[in-house]
Amino acid sequence: MVRIIKKWNQKLSSNTFRRYTMKHVKSPLYLILIFITTCCFSQQSDRHSPEATAAEAELSFWDIPELEEAYINPAPADRKDGLLVGKLGIDGGNKEMILNLAQEIADNKHGPFDSFLVLHEGKLVFESYYRKGRINLPHPQASATKAYTCLALGRAIQLGYLTMADLDKPVVSFLKDLDSTKFVEGVEKITLHQALTMRSGIRISEEQTEEFEKNPDQLKGQGQVQAFLEHSAPVTTASQSFKYQYDPIFVMQVIEAVVPGSAKDFIKTELLDKMGITNYEWRTDVSGLPRSGSGTSLTSRNMIKWGILAMNKGRWNGEQLIPEAFMVKATSRILLTGDDDVYGGGKDVSKQGYGYYWWSSDLKYGDKNYLSVSAQGGGGQFIILIEELDLMIVVTDHNNDNSTLQVTAERIIPAFIR
Repeated sequence: MVRIIKKWNQKLSSNTFRRYTMKHVKSPLYLILIFITTCCFSQQSDRHSPEATAAEAELSFWDIPELEEAYINPAPADRKDGLLVGKLGIDGGNKEMILNLAQEIADNKHGPFDSFLVLHEGKLVFESYYRKGRINLPHPQASATKAYTCLALGRAIQLGYLTMADLDKPVVSFLKDLDSTKFVEGVEKITLHQALTMRSGIRISEEQTEEFEKNPDQLKGQGQVQAFLEHSAPVTTASQSFKYQYDPIFVMQVIEAVVPGSAKDFIKTELLDKMGITNYEWRTDVSGLPRSGSGTSLTSRNMIKWGILAMNKGRWNGEQLIPEAFMVKATSRILLTGDDDVYGGGKDVSKQGYGYYWWSSDLKYGDKNYLSVSAQGGGGQFIILIEELDLMIVVTDHNNDNSTLQVTAERIIPAFIR
């Protein structure tokens, strides 16, 4: 029935509708069709977009009830939230191809999606919610939080609290409350650049991690960094290889040390408030600082705002919030991480790389590769940027075994190739 409604809605232009009305106004078929069409328009009206109730907003994400039916809208409404909106097919994109994919997602053919949104040429042209997705409900971001932490550091550089040259300085040079006499060998090798590319070289055993958990008071403030630098194995050139671990903690500690006030207030005032992001959660780490590797929750529309900031090379509404040079470096392929286990990948995804907490990969369609840059979070959170097509895809999910990048290569990119 949903497919029938969509076909009718696509074919029935306003002029055709008026002619059909005059000819068939007394026909029972007309009454059935007008009822179906009205239902379809209601489903795609922002007035009926799925919103969490006040009671649902208080629940754990895992306790949120699933939607009774998917919400699929190829003409997102202007919610006065700072995002420009358009219409799929009119402002770009093959409407039929994207609607077919959305229906497959609704039919659970691509895993448990919670939302799927598309921004093209600066306009939100498609918006859909499934299962636990709600237009007003912040969704756990997991490791996508790392990408936001990176941009917070970029904001500190833009405002002069750090410089681009500082990226090559040791992390410990910014943290004045540490006792260097207790450091393991090689700590001075850990620069901001190394920490931003997950190559600090810190190696903490599972046994030591359990000891930290038994005595969290020692991790307050800069004590968190002190504990890592005391109890790590020695930092060597060999150990400073890519490892997905604690490194964002060092970056957040530097932000806290160099900005006026607290890192929490700085992020709110200098980034979230400027982008009009008010409906969010940013949890606190054991140190008392904002969490840096995970711990945020954002609505899908607010994820798009972070993506716009990155895609526009640090500009927001004409203001340079983050230096362009930093943004270019953050989203570049500084190192290759290998194609053995690409998160969200598949046969058309290759050359997985890493910048400053932003991932990259080539997405192949036909005989051409398109460079994608993405913020990624466990469970299936993605902000995917494809600059060549002026295209952004935002997905929230609760399935680690997802194929979002492959779906983007195989199903979304061809819908936006002219």
